[in-house]
Amino acid sequence: MLTLPDLSGRRFVVTGATNGLGLHCAGRLAGAGADVAIVGRDLVRTEAVAAELRRSAKGRVDVHRCDFADQASIRALAAELRERYAHIDVLVNNAGAVFDTRRVTVDGIEATFAVNHLGYYLLTRLCLDRIKGRIVNVASRGHVRATLDFDDLGFERGGYTIMGAYGRSKLGNIMFTRALARRLVGTGVTANALHPGGVATNIWTGAPAWAAPALWVAKWFMDTPEQGGDTLCNLAASPALEGRSGLYFSKFTEAEPTALARDEAIGERLWAESARLTGLEP
Repeated sequence: MLTLPDLSGRRFVVTGATNGLGLHCAGRLAGAGADVAIVGRDLVRTEAVAAELRRSAKGRVDVHRCDFADQASIRALAAELRERYAHIDVLVNNAGAVFDTRRVTVDGIEATFAVNHLGYYLLTRLCLDRIKGRIVNVASRGHVRATLDFDDLGFERGGYTIMGAYGRSKLGNIMFTRALARRLVGTGVTANALHPGGVATNIWTGAPAWAAPALWVAKWFMDTPEQGGDTLCNLAASPALEGRSGLYFSKFTEAEPTALARDEAIGERLWAESARLTGLEP
């Protein structure tokens, strides 16, 4: 198990913290003395998770609600975080979803891209002046076969598949991380992305029913949420990673994402398109 330093006096925000690796990460951080703000979509469940975490926490555990499929909800969360905290040491963008068929959010955006990529982008940018240390974005090796069609980011013209949409959103995470890191040079704030490994979490409950038997078998070979959560904790809190930015990690090891993910010009175009889709200035 990963050994964490004493995190007393440091504040972490962890999204998607009510189950899986986000839950484990939040628990480990709080157990090491950090003040942890956990974010979940279901307020009742999030409160229950916080109550459980507080039993072993050495730091404070706060609760915030957000539906990352709704930009108004993300904006409300950002306003709440800004009002409540003068500073955030580390933001862990972990919330995510997959959908068996193409769905559109209340903002008219394909749901996988909206939740997994634009959710990270919007929350981070709205809170950026409060973040004093690190930004951790949970990406995936699923970006390897991903495509990026700016004329049809949301698969409106067809061709939607669960893994195609997921991979595109995870490619977006890495491009966003790298573009953000370029903007953060000299500020003391770092941004990194990671593939936490193949982790047996509830994210795949959105997969089609016919895939359930294969997923059940696959979970026997996947990492546990505890193992995956430690990869988040490592990137969020390890002293060895102080000052390192714009990187992609596979579990605990620095790795190289695809050539597409490393293309700065396309990354900048995605930044501008993400700004347009979220109503922000580029």
